[in-house]
Amino acid sequence: MKTTRVLPPALALVSLVSWGVETKTWSHGSQSDYEKATVKRLSIRNDGRITLAPWFQELFDSSAPYLWALAEDSQGNLYAGGSGAGGSTAKLYAIDAAGRSRVLAELEGLEIHALAIDKSDNVYAATAPDGKVYRVSGAGKAEVFYDPKVKYIWAIAFDSQGNLFVATGDAGEIHKVAPDGKGSLFAKTDEVHARSMVIDRQDNLIVGTEPGGLVLRVSPSGEGFVLHQASKREVTAVAIAPDGSIYAAAVGTKAQPAVPPVPAAPAPAAPAPAVAAPAQLQPQGGQRGAAQALPPTLGPSATLTGGSEIWRIAPDGSPRKAWSENQEIVYALGFDAEQRLLIGTGNKGNVYRLEKWPLFTLLVNATPTQVLAFAGGRDGRVHLATGNIGKVLRLGPALEKDGYLESEVMEAGSFSLWGRLTYHGKAEGGTVSFDARSGNLDRPQKNWSPWAPVALDGETGRISSPASRFLQYRLTLKGSKAGGSPQVDSIDLAYLPKNVAAVIEEIEATPANYRFPVQSLTLTPSQNITLPPLGRKRKQGPSSPQVPLDSGSQSMQYAKGFVGVRWLATDENGDSLVYQVEIRGVGESKWKLLREKLKEKQCAWESSAFPDGEYQVRITASDSPGNPPASALSAAMESDPFLIDNTPPRILDLKGGYSGADVVVKWRAKDALSLIDKAEYSVDGGDWLVVEPVTKLTDSRELEYSLALSGLPKGEHTVAVRVADEFDNQAVEKVVVR
Repeated sequence: MKTTRVLPPALALVSLVSWGVETKTWSHGSQSDYEKATVKRLSIRNDGRITLAPWFQELFDSSAPYLWALAEDSQGNLYAGGSGAGGSTAKLYAIDAAGRSRVLAELEGLEIHALAIDKSDNVYAATAPDGKVYRVSGAGKAEVFYDPKVKYIWAIAFDSQGNLFVATGDAGEIHKVAPDGKGSLFAKTDEVHARSMVIDRQDNLIVGTEPGGLVLRVSPSGEGFVLHQASKREVTAVAIAPDGSIYAAAVGTKAQPAVPPVPAAPAPAAPAPAVAAPAQLQPQGGQRGAAQALPPTLGPSATLTGGSEIWRIAPDGSPRKAWSENQEIVYALGFDAEQRLLIGTGNKGNVYRLEKWPLFTLLVNATPTQVLAFAGGRDGRVHLATGNIGKVLRLGPALEKDGYLESEVMEAGSFSLWGRLTYHGKAEGGTVSFDARSGNLDRPQKNWSPWAPVALDGETGRISSPASRFLQYRLTLKGSKAGGSPQVDSIDLAYLPKNVAAVIEEIEATPANYRFPVQSLTLTPSQNITLPPLGRKRKQGPSSPQVPLDSGSQSMQYAKGFVGVRWLATDENGDSLVYQVEIRGVGESKWKLLREKLKEKQCAWESSAFPDGEYQVRITASDSPGNPPASALSAAMESDPFLIDNTPPRILDLKGGYSGADVVVKWRAKDALSLIDKAEYSVDGGDWLVVEPVTKLTDSRELEYSLALSGLPKGEHTVAVRVADEFDNQAVEKVVVR
């Protein structure tokens, strides 16, 4: 969902006394914007265009777990192959043109994975495991037509001469079976599975493999050629368009190739065979032996990762990725009445239609979780078979008469007034209508307002639902009498949040004698401090001022006499804020203005104009930059008291003299407001050295010091003492010892 801020002219009429905040807009204009919507009988293109879906109706429910294969004969009868309701036997179901269904045959094996129909409308069904091909008459008589002695049969198809080709696994072989049922090995793919197969008008076999993800072309003479190697491991479906283009769907992440063993010494060359051998099609992605241990991955029960991709191989042989999806698995490919590619997926049961690149449409969603097979029918009809549960459904070619979309519940973030709904699209002889409802719960319940129509004037109309925090709309399309569909390309909904005053959450006084720099990049590390997050404890004092960071670090530059504050403020509406800073002494009643119209959440000032003592600041936050004066709101907060201290401590009773061979110096240090932080001494202009108080602890505003200096030569000495308080105010005195 894309959110922008605009002010449609129509909203200029809204009273701004209580609603003085920027008008905002929900914009829905892509397929992803409707992922959480409830959609019934509508199709959504990836660019956001919404139209009526093709007519979609259930014809048959087998109650079996899966229907893997589907085919239609010349009389319009449908045949679906899968398993029985308990999954114990392979069953072939027949649905006549009137929609009546029956079990045509029960075959040995667990499932039917492939179907084909010959020119005489005989049905051929391939079972798994221990795959065999059965021929089933219209009366339901079944007989083994061909036994390739393999575990899996994945696909079967007839060429123009009536020969049946059988794609198998675990050896990746393709068998050719003559009309009389006599067959033999035709080609070897050197892959584990010949996973999918179709035959083009020139009787070339187009084969998809696993685990190399190859798309192969095998000529009628058995000559093989790799058309494309997909980045996925398994080509689950292939289809041929009327212009000769080949579409191939590939799924699953490929396993990392194993390190090849050291090759053995080459064996002597074998003599040339006397007869032609089946075609050997070497994969480009590694040796078959490295992948033989991998089971067949395709199946709703299998766990596949890596999503799906569909490649279009042009008649000249050039490949191009035509579609991809990171989550869904493609199980089937087909074509609609206009020969546009249909894509059947799991595990959401979605059917997509490939449009002109790069557009595609989510046509329908099947209640079962996998779309496993397509079968083109007469009069432009398309049928599909599903898994979980095994059903047969009819798709198109006519459109649904009506459909609707209920949006996800949209949250404005605060109590809001609803404005205009505007859509862009075309009625095309049909109708486009909207309803809306609102509430203050995050899900629509009986305590929401009822659905209310949006009275459209052209492509726009005002939402009449009461002001609240949440909103939901419903779009309804109705087709024209001629069967055409309206289209909606995008939807915009304007809303105006009720203005809410900002909240000042915390104010913190920063260390004394530091200011916020204009350009922090010019500061040296020795002149900077880092402020940690608000709310964390920091060590007081100028020597190593450590203050926390808010959401990010803040640097300050040493500047004697400066004091500062920073604060944390938020606005529920997301408005821009400006700040005013005022100050007063503790015990005073009048606030004095320090700064106004600040955009930053910080302020520092020279404190020498303020007498020593305790002070407070008041921060006022206003949302006036984004609101009319009559609607702007403000909030204020007072800080805790903090000290301003620019007076150095006093050095009292400074005395010095000899005590034996030692020079002894004593004094007292006293400060009116703040703690004594440090004392130092210097002898005869030498380096300043730290001295500790008599109590050892620097924890008071008045401390005593006693200094005994040994090793000095007899004679006159000048001893200077320096005392600093915690605000870095310093006093210096001296005593001469003779």
